[in-house]
Amino acid sequence: MGEQLKPDKIMQLGMGFWGSKTMLSAIELEVFTHLGHGPLPLSTLRDRLGLHERSAHDFFDALVALGLLDKNDGHYANTPETAHFLDKARPSYMGGMLEMANNRLYRFWGDLTAALKTGLPQNELKHGGPGLFEAVYENPAKLEQFLRAMTGLSMAANVEVARQFPFDQYKTHIDIGGAQGGLPVQVALAHPHITGGNFDLPVVRPVFEAYAKSFNLLDRLKFHPGNFFEEELPRADVLSMGHILHDWNLEEKKALIRKAYNALPDGGALIVVESIIDDDRSQNAFGLLMSLNMLIETPGGFDFTGAACRGWLEEAGFRETRVAHLAGPDSMVIGIK
Repeated sequence: MGEQLKPDKIMQLGMGFWGSKTMLSAIELEVFTHLGHGPLPLSTLRDRLGLHERSAHDFFDALVALGLLDKNDGHYANTPETAHFLDKARPSYMGGMLEMANNRLYRFWGDLTAALKTGLPQNELKHGGPGLFEAVYENPAKLEQFLRAMTGLSMAANVEVARQFPFDQYKTHIDIGGAQGGLPVQVALAHPHITGGNFDLPVVRPVFEAYAKSFNLLDRLKFHPGNFFEEELPRADVLSMGHILHDWNLEEKKALIRKAYNALPDGGALIVVESIIDDDRSQNAFGLLMSLNMLIETPGGFDFTGAACRGWLEEAGFRETRVAHLAGPDSMVIGIK
């Protein structure tokens, strides 16, 4: 007699948006930040968040059942993970990406079926509005949230890039499209001899400089304003592109790689950081879902395998390429000129 089939996995995945939205609302309400100073009883936490009496008890207990809060003697407290990653008062806060998921992506993903049938974005573009970057970059509040989101998304990977890549063999590093500056900051913190900075649109400057200043790194990290499609890239021993290439179509991806090649000295390196899809395209679910997110958000963007990226680097002239896992779903593809 064969093993009895169970629908548990199907139901958990199919109804997974319940738990996802519960966590995203908790981040929006700053539950984990309010608990950053210590445990609170139901009534106090409910009143501080302005929640209705009917909903609060189930909401907080759901967070406990989901493993996002602890509960002892009627008092709610952060878990070690939520205290570290979801308390806005801590420098380790990585909720920016989840804030953006709540404010933008959650509703857009409701139209995934339409995207799969049409191949068209389902964000602001669908309703005659501006594209992702135009919508984000024209609004200072949205821009700062987006840049924080990029830092949160990439934090673990950035730490690993700084640890794994042999920066001791190089002197300068500039991140292309570096947003808030998450990668340059981690590299500079880990390697005191490195100087460099961030190349991004001029509107990003104050956000980057405030972030770099918070780590006392403005003497070593400079902002380089520009548009990477319209201008040449700044020269450095090492250039990096973190979660940049997946925003663009194949022709645009190759154009950016060629620009990086041209800006590097002989022996220089390009580091591409993405949620690299495994070559069999069967294991890295996050990378594949991120590629679907590019379908939702962009006209031509997509994520890719390490083998594909190595091929683009070699086509541009890089003499040596390799793939290295970083953290979670993220890996880096390295090209040496």
